[in-house]
Amino acid sequence: MNARAAAGRGGRSGPPAGHAGSGAVVDLDRRRIERALPRRSRYRYVQPRVEPGPEGAGWRVVSPNCSRNVDRDGGEIDIAWLEPEPDGRGRWRLHRRDHRCALWTLHSEGLTLPEALTLLCEDSSREFWT
Repeated sequence: MNARAAAGRGGRSGPPAGHAGSGAVVDLDRRRIERALPRRSRYRYVQPRVEPGPEGAGWRVVSPNCSRNVDRDGGEIDIAWLEPEPDGRGRWRLHRRDHRCALWTLHSEGLTLPEALTLLCEDSSREFWT
C-alpha cells in the first residue's frame, strides 16, 4: 500500500481501481457490504455508509462517531477499508483506521468478501467500531 493510499481519506469517483470485473460486479460488492453492515455487533443505532476507498481502490465504511472517542463532536469517521487484492482472484484485504496516526492499518488479507465482512461486523476486539 502506498503512503498516499494509507494516509488518504477520500477517493476518486467511479468504480474502484484494481477490481476485476464489470461495473455491475463492483456495484454488487458494494451492495453486499451495505447489506452486511446491519448485522454488526457494535453501534447498531448509527447508519454507516459505503464509499469508494482511498485512491478509488475498494470500499470504505464511514459512520457517525456516536461514542465520541475519536471525534468529540460526533462527526463521521472512517471505520474500515475493504480493498480487493490486485491479483484478480477475488480475495480482499481488510484495513482498520488508526485514528491517532490518521493511517490505514492492514488487519487481514487473503479473505473472501464474506470472511472480511464477518470480521468487520463481529469486531470482538473492538478494532473497527471504537
